[in-house]
Amino acid sequence: MGVSTSAPEEGIAVVTVDFPPVNALPVQGWYDLAAAVRAAGADPKVRCVVLAAGGRGFNAGVDIKEIQRTTGHDALLGANRGCYEAFAAVYDCEVPVVAAVHGFCLGGGIGLAGNADVVVASDDATFGLPELDRGALGAATHLSRLVPQHLMRALYYTSRTITAQELLGHGSVWRVVPREGLREAALDLAREIAAKDGQLIRLAKAAINGIDPVDVHRSYRFEQGFTFEANLSGVADRVRDTFGTTSPSPSPSAAASASAGTESARTESARTTDRTIEIEEEQS
Repeated sequence: MGVSTSAPEEGIAVVTVDFPPVNALPVQGWYDLAAAVRAAGADPKVRCVVLAAGGRGFNAGVDIKEIQRTTGHDALLGANRGCYEAFAAVYDCEVPVVAAVHGFCLGGGIGLAGNADVVVASDDATFGLPELDRGALGAATHLSRLVPQHLMRALYYTSRTITAQELLGHGSVWRVVPREGLREAALDLAREIAAKDGQLIRLAKAAINGIDPVDVHRSYRFEQGFTFEANLSGVADRVRDTFGTTSPSPSPSAAASASAGTESARTESARTTDRTIEIEEEQS
């Protein structure tokens, strides 16, 4: 349990996050993740980092229970600062980061995947920002790196999820594979990257980050300011108190097909909803 780093092959570091039952990270978990990614990137022997997770899903975001049971604002501030550090560590990692995403990738998981250099996903992976349902804001910065602007807004406002296959169509997922083949698919890509010259791959990462049209650090920090405003106004607590009592929305493609009366889409919509409800119940 926690964050661990392994070196399965020369030039590759695998950072694995494992916080049962749903990889909803406590405050310290975000800082530990940031430290592990930074350390891996700073290792001169490492030329690519794979970010993976154990358990049922890649990441369910912040541990809401920790915030709910903590008096004052320490946990809230810690979670926001911890997320900032973890997202920044992935983005600023000296070498490329490949995110291996399976199951659910929600909230803070979007910050990790959106800041990775490449995303490889299992065919059961779903991505979403249920922040508005949880009394929070943020990570639209990172979702907008995965989908076009107007789709990002629709997903953000509705708390809907989007599938790995849909992201493949948008070009933000490199490959979609069966879950049992996810690790090997991520390692295959990592091997190809790690075969490059170590100094040159670091220069390439710095160059690409330098031409990014959006300052992701500043953009995300700006979003966090509105999370703090929501908490100071009391609306965040009001929404968090109902957390887990309402049903989340399905992916846009499933919803569109269901409205056309497609039975398979209704099944997929129900499956997506049930899976997210299970995550919420285990967090609440």
